[in-house]
Amino acid sequence: MSTDLMTERYGAPAPWRRRAVVVGSIVLAVVFLGWLAWTAVTHSSPEVSGELETYEIVDEHTIDAVVVVTMSEDAENPTCLLRAFAEDHSTVGELEFVPDPDLGARQPQSVRTERRATALEMVGCRAEGQTRYR
Repeated sequence: MSTDLMTERYGAPAPWRRRAVVVGSIVLAVVFLGWLAWTAVTHSSPEVSGELETYEIVDEHTIDAVVVVTMSEDAENPTCLLRAFAEDHSTVGELEFVPDPDLGARQPQSVRTERRATALEMVGCRAEGQTRYR
């Protein structure tokens, strides 16, 4: 009885409205899942990435490192960044370098520091079109 009273007072809902909401929700879900899959594939296989294999503190102003760089054939303008830290956690040196394809994956590098460093961080590598270091 109360349902009939409500329908009498406010009118019945349009039958197409529920189908439009369901179809719109499905379309929105498909678009979102497509974007999510594209993002996952794009970001899971960067054109260039780097990893710090070893480093050695040589003296007060030098750290030698070996970096393993993985590049795809079509990587454009790849660069890598190493950052040296002192005991008080301040940055005492940085080296941005272009990986040499002739050396292969293992890239020896020497970082100059303004004072004695205690640690070296491989920030990562990136190529043109990559927004973050990997």
